[in-house]
Amino acid sequence: MATTRPNVVLILVDDMGFSDIGSYGGEVQTPNLDALAAHGASLTQFYNTARCSPSRASLLTGLHPHQTGIGILNYDDTPDGYPGNLNDRCVTIAEVLKPKGYRTYISGKWHLAGDIHNPTSAWPTRRGFDEFFGTLEGAGSYFHTRTLTRNETNVEHETLDPDFYYTDAISDNATAFLRGHAAAHTDEPFFLYVSYTAPHWPLHALEEDVEKYLERFNAGWDVLRKERLARLIESGIISEDWPLTDRDPRVTAWGDVEHKEWEAARMAVYAAQLDRMDQGVGRIVNELKAQGVFDDTVVIFLSDNGGCAEEMPIEAAKEFVTTYVTFDAETRDGREVRPGNDPSIVPGTEDTYATYGRSWANLSNTPFREYKHWIHEGGIATPFIVSWPAGLGTEPTLRTQPHQLTDVMSTIIEITGASYPEDFPGRRILPPEGVSMLPTLRDGAIDDERMLFWEHEGNCGVRRGTFKLVKKYELDWELYDMVADRTELNNISTLHPDVVAELSAAYDQWAERCGVIPRERVLELYARRGRGLPSE
Repeated sequence: MATTRPNVVLILVDDMGFSDIGSYGGEVQTPNLDALAAHGASLTQFYNTARCSPSRASLLTGLHPHQTGIGILNYDDTPDGYPGNLNDRCVTIAEVLKPKGYRTYISGKWHLAGDIHNPTSAWPTRRGFDEFFGTLEGAGSYFHTRTLTRNETNVEHETLDPDFYYTDAISDNATAFLRGHAAAHTDEPFFLYVSYTAPHWPLHALEEDVEKYLERFNAGWDVLRKERLARLIESGIISEDWPLTDRDPRVTAWGDVEHKEWEAARMAVYAAQLDRMDQGVGRIVNELKAQGVFDDTVVIFLSDNGGCAEEMPIEAAKEFVTTYVTFDAETRDGREVRPGNDPSIVPGTEDTYATYGRSWANLSNTPFREYKHWIHEGGIATPFIVSWPAGLGTEPTLRTQPHQLTDVMSTIIEITGASYPEDFPGRRILPPEGVSMLPTLRDGAIDDERMLFWEHEGNCGVRRGTFKLVKKYELDWELYDMVADRTELNNISTLHPDVVAELSAAYDQWAERCGVIPRERVLELYARRGRGLPSE
């Protein structure tokens, strides 16, 4: 039976598509996540906010990202743009849970502070977390990980261990936090936030994991997309009434691809990154079970955005990398790092720095359109798995009700009995934007009139009930019936101009209330500063 203060483990991955893991139709071997789904709840229509920093801000605060100061990334664009820093109008889940007696831990990527070298009020140790191991920046090498930090001390030297691999380090430190908690805080529940960088570029993986997948993707993206759709339909996650979207027109048909072996190797490395992450989830779950607390621990798993279509052509790779992330020109043992996507460079090892590109992202987001950055389903739809045997039972359930990141805070508050404050150490806090998902998780209840909102880089959307209104920056609104056409192939905006007018007006009101800065102003700011647009 559930206690009044269950433990919470929140697991977030970075740049993973909707259908990559096994239980959501993918080829990657993820037995540990699949086991959580087989004895828990899987949501088929849970949404993130299409980008890493904004999704993290919304997930941890229960607010829309613009309200927290992080509308794009953790770059300081003040006074005219977003500060790129968690502001004083929000509280994190850790800050909310501490008055309830929780110990709080984070292992992994933070990416919510503008200053990634000097502790500020936006660092995790100053936003409610008792212990922190991880990185302040996004992306970066999995072997020589910059801004690696314990609490507020840089420990980059730990990466000099030849066996260091960041995904393993995140998993190992998460389990170490659990063991330390069991030894010293037996009367207190815990909140553990495990924030992986996998499978975000660069494509860095361990050879033993890559070997599992060297031939798995030889059939190519055209065949594999159809196979994924069939598995998604069979599992009930996707309706058989929703046809597969066409291959992205910018993607070459697999039969016409010249360097098939190299292409398959790129996806093999990406799969290996996810495989290693799942192995870490297994170690975390095994530790919970060894301590006898698994049944009364709420374990939540999701991704921060859809698959990433960002390309890294070899002729522009160094400029791309050095502009947006910390980049080492040499490996730890002095070899030259070769950045870029090119058949002459087989990715995976420390001396490479590559992405898997649009072609494979199109597979990752099966059956949907678009990618990270956009508000079409391929950009914002994520697997969402919840395991809590003592509170939800162990029968597998699928829930089709739509929810978004703001709802995680409200759900954890209801589960733990914590209270969301109006004031927090002398500062006025914005009220939470989400609703608890417990009714959905327990009996499938839904509010058909509730509206969900998104905005990122001028791409925006609003959903109410069956209707989703969505557009890309500078293009017209599109309207889709999400019951009949979730793959967004039949734009019905001309058939329902009244719905378009109503939902677009609601979006405008939301955007003004939540502090969304018009994209035009953001572009003017970057042009004035002579700076390229952030791409990570």
